[in-house]
Amino acid sequence: MKQCLNYESNLARCNCSYEPCSRKGICCECMEYHRRMGELPACYFPDEVERTYDRSIRRFIEMQK
Repeated sequence: MKQCLNYESNLARCNCSYEPCSRKGICCECMEYHRRMGELPACYFPDEVERTYDRSIRRFIEMQK
């Protein structure tokens, strides 16, 4: 498998609080996974919302109001 060239910088900015996540720092895999699940990744949410694990598109839109 090809390694992500930006892994270290991605990991430093990743606010995902789900510790066993195998996609941390690999944004393309994270985006694909959450898209498949009908969600957005942690980086779309402030920390206090991200920690609720409600990463729904509905929650993101509510935050924009």
